[in-house]
Order: sequence, then structure tokens, then C-alpha cells
Amino acid sequence: MRIGIDARFFGGEQSKGLGRYTQKLVEYLSLYDQTNSYTIFVQSEAYQHWSIKNKNFTPVLAPYHWYTIAEQIHMPRLIKKAQVDLMHFPHFNVPLFYNDPFIVTIHDLIILHFPTERATTLGPWLYKIKHWAGKKVLRHAALKARKIITVSEFSKKDIANFFHLPLTSIMVTYEAAEKTTASPKNETQLLKQYHLIKPYLLYVGNAYPHKNLEKLLAVAIVLQKKYRENPPWQIVLVGKMDYFYERLRNKVIENHLENYFVFPGFVEDTQLSFLYHQAAAYIFPSLYEGFGLPPLEAMSYGTPVLAAHTSCLPEVLGKAAIYFEPNDVSGIIKVVSVLLSDERLRKNQRELGFAQIQKYSWETMAKQTFLLYEKHKKKLSTNSHQEKFNSATD
Repeated sequence: MRIGIDARFFGGEQSKGLGRYTQKLVEYLSLYDQTNSYTIFVQSEAYQHWSIKNKNFTPVLAPYHWYTIAEQIHMPRLIKKAQVDLMHFPHFNVPLFYNDPFIVTIHDLIILHFPTERATTLGPWLYKIKHWAGKKVLRHAALKARKIITVSEFSKKDIANFFHLPLTSIMVTYEAAEKTTASPKNETQLLKQYHLIKPYLLYVGNAYPHKNLEKLLAVAIVLQKKYRENPPWQIVLVGKMDYFYERLRNKVIENHLENYFVFPGFVEDTQLSFLYHQAAAYIFPSLYEGFGLPPLEAMSYGTPVLAAHTSCLPEVLGKAAIYFEPNDVSGIIKVVSVLLSDERLRKNQRELGFAQIQKYSWETMAKQTFLLYEKHKKKLSTNSHQEKFNSATD
């Protein structure tokens, strides 16, 4: 069977989140599956630096950005030319005119639950058009897929309820935390470079509105009234300095909270490892997640995790996280203060975190996906034989 995978998120700056899921899927499938042939649709950077050794995995250049008209028009033609038997879209952006057999991974329904103009740089009318198109594409993906893959039981129920689908049409394959990388030796220099004052809380990710980072500003405002310019702890927000982070940083400046926040921007892996190891805790105030990979990755570094008691997070993080209500400012301050004052608690959370991450594996995710491909391979084969039989008896 020839399987196609839309891996345009593979590699480059998009190698977080969706890109990581897609990359790990392709990498582990290439190690596990020696029988099927794969056509992997990638953008130019991944195409030029293709490193998969399995000869059954063939990269095909697909220079079309996601969420564009070019994607809608050209991807179906490119896939048809590759003559795949089954297509896997690791994101909901399935072209509306693609109706051949496909599987789709829908990680979450953020686009439906958080339709806000604050989550875009577009003007109001352009945003409304884009949001309408996004909902239409998502509905097409959910209703036309041979099977939906998602990344948590929470998301499975959310998708089933929203689209009125049977739970049997959706399969859960959990994501996994990355292995840790070595921390750099010049730690004192890095502390100065990033203007860090310990203890600090760490957050790694984007600054979209549903991440609820503005609630951390509210926390800092309360602390500032008590501690003035000498914060009891800092908050380090790591992420590419885009429109959303700039907006957040401007609010920090407006409220004179510069001593309470550090914005390192994009951080390379070795230095990011350092930030994890040195952090007193990782804080994750998100209002909604499909899986919640960042706090799991924090656990892999031995960093205690504080997380909002929302969506999938209790399911994924289990007892290894200390929870707070995402809109309770005083509650957030309380859990941080308790954790920072109790070394035994921090040690216990580190141990629970190491145990929790062992429950998840990219290899297991890829094997489960492979078995799904094999199941549909049999269905496609049966349908093909039935068509030949019907043709012969006409």
C-alpha cells in the first residue's frame, strides 16, 4: 500500500507542536514499517535536508503554505499525481476538494472554542472570513475522514460531541515528551545574559490568548503592590517574539512590571535545557489544550509543574502536576508560594514527573498509527476485490 503523509509541518521553525508530532510520526514509522511505501509531502527545507534512511519513504516537494488557497488547489493535484492509496493529514487542514480515502489527526478544537479577533493579526472582516473558512475545512476533515486520530480522551469526547460522531470513529494516540539535552557549562554567564533572578517560573510556547498568559500579568500586579520593585520570583516567557508576545510585553511595560518578567525570545535547545534545569517550576495557565506537551517536557528535565485544572491537563499530567484554577489570581500565587517554600514537595513533584513521562512514547504513537493504516489497508483491499467481482458479474 502507498501511504501519503502531509508533512509540511516537518522541520524548520514549525518543528514545535504540530511539526514535532508530524516529524516523530514519520521518523518512527520509517524505523518500524518496512513493507508499505510512503510519499511524504514536505516543504523546501525538509526536502533539501531529507534524512530518513528508509528507501520506502520518498519526499515530495509541496511548497504550499498551510491555510492558503494554494494549499486548497494544489495539494489535491499533487496527492493524486503521487497515486497514494491512503492519505494521512496530521492536521485538520484537509483540502475541501480532496475526497479520496484519508485519515486525519485533529489535535484540538481551539479554533471553535476560542473564536476571538485577539487571536489574529488580521482585521475584523478578514478574520471573520478566515475563521469561517477554517471551520468549514475542519468540518470537512472530521466528517469525511475514514478515521480521526486525536491526542487525548478529552479531545476525543470534545470532537465526538461537537460533530455528533460515534466515539468509535475516533482513536487516541498520545504524544510524548522529548528526551533531555545536556545543559551548557557557562551557566553563570547565561543567568546574566537573560537577566535572570532566581527563583523563577518558566513558560515555553506561544502567547495566543487561550494560553492565558495575561493572567500572569494580573499575578505580577498583585505581587508588585506588596513587593514593589523586588519580586519574590520572576516569570520567564520563552517564545519567538511575534505579534502576540510583543502585545504581551507592551502590557508589561505599561504596568511597570519589567522586573517581574523576562522575554528571552527564541532559545536554542541547549540553552533551553539550562532554563528548564534552573527554573523553580514550570507554569502552564492555559485555558484549553488538546494534549499539553510543554509541561510534560518540563517534567523530563526534573522541573516541578504548576498547571491549570482545565481540558486535558489532569488526564495527561495526572498527579505529577500541582493544579490551580486558571482565573484565580490569588490561587496561583498560593500554589507558587507553597511550592517554593517546600523542598520536600518539590522533590516529590520531580519524582512524580519522571514517572509520568514514562507513560508516553513516540514509538508507541507511531506503532498505533501503523496498525490503523494496516486496518484500512485490509478494507481498501476488500473493497477493491468487491469492485472487481461486481465488474465481472455485470
